[in-house]
Amino acid sequence: MNLESIQQELRALELDGWLFFDHHERDPLAYRILGFKPARHVTRRWYYWIPASGEPVALTHRIEAGMLDALPGETRHYSGWREQQEALGAMLSGCRRAAMQYSPLCAIPYVSLVDAGTVELVRSFGVDVVSSADLVQMFEARWTAEAYASHLEAGRRIDRIRAAAFQFAAGGVHGAGIDEHRVQQFIREAFDREGLFTDHGPIVAVNANASNPHYEPTAEVSAPIRAGDLLLIDLWAKLKQPGSTYYDITWTAVCAGEPTERMRSVFAIVREARDRAVRTVAEAIAAGRPLRGFEVDDAARGYIAAQGYGQYFTHRTGHSIGEDVHGAGANMDHLETRDERRVLSRTCFSVEPGIYLEDFGIRSEVNVYAGDEAAGVTGEVQTELPRIG
Repeated sequence: MNLESIQQELRALELDGWLFFDHHERDPLAYRILGFKPARHVTRRWYYWIPASGEPVALTHRIEAGMLDALPGETRHYSGWREQQEALGAMLSGCRRAAMQYSPLCAIPYVSLVDAGTVELVRSFGVDVVSSADLVQMFEARWTAEAYASHLEAGRRIDRIRAAAFQFAAGGVHGAGIDEHRVQQFIREAFDREGLFTDHGPIVAVNANASNPHYEPTAEVSAPIRAGDLLLIDLWAKLKQPGSTYYDITWTAVCAGEPTERMRSVFAIVREARDRAVRTVAEAIAAGRPLRGFEVDDAARGYIAAQGYGQYFTHRTGHSIGEDVHGAGANMDHLETRDERRVLSRTCFSVEPGIYLEDFGIRSEVNVYAGDEAAGVTGEVQTELPRIG
């Protein structure tokens, strides 16, 4: 934990402090931002108050008195609920505005981790509870040079695996036959050989299955891949080493046949929507202009809607990427929510517009890294809808 940096940001946001709270390890963000792991299971509530100026204060139950000993500042204790509330009120004395892992109307579920009752309790002391969303991405979503390097290396390996997977699928069409699940397993096996980790996936989907953005084949439910089928592959993984970050892409192709004109047309629209979103980010970062997540979504969604396919683009344009494939930074979203968080320097996110029709779906996903002075795609970029095999 960098206490000085946290307090500097609190002052910049005109907040009196940041109140961390946890029970039964429900808030993983708290442990990552504060930089410690509990020595034992957390069975009682704890609070940790970082004021904009001055020393932090911890409040723990007496039977878990040492839970926050790894953190700087004074530690106070409670046993009964009355004592807990009195101690918490005293800890927040003089505070007007405090950040917590809370999001109004649960607009940003990634940071909406504090229960409503605890928010009510804090408000009962006359404290205005505001969302810590901007603070969280400042200390959780920004990458170190090492994290960025791990992303680029994962990308190089995954781009090779993606190309091999399409050729494997096309070869199977001409051979004894192949299905989605076999291609999925081919990719997982390649991940293991290449030292990559993922906790689920990848998505391998043909034709109508590609219109389900979260479709995953199984050994029991898997469609065959035949000549002329549109094949979508969405794969994500990171290096098997601490602190590594994900690379997450989606490509589409047609196996052993020519794409139809409609497929080509839809792909061209998706590609242009993707590129408009990327340009929106690149131009804002280069100009030093503030950019918010919903504006990036607008760039892609507005173009798809203008082409008459707005109703077929059913998810946000992109999500934050970090040590988890869905990170804690700003999402490129003006559909599922209006994400007003700023796109910060040294953060990474996906740009993945899609059009999902009854008989096929097309998505084109790239990863964009926003540097201090420039932003761009971090890996290979699909420009055409190819025929493979």
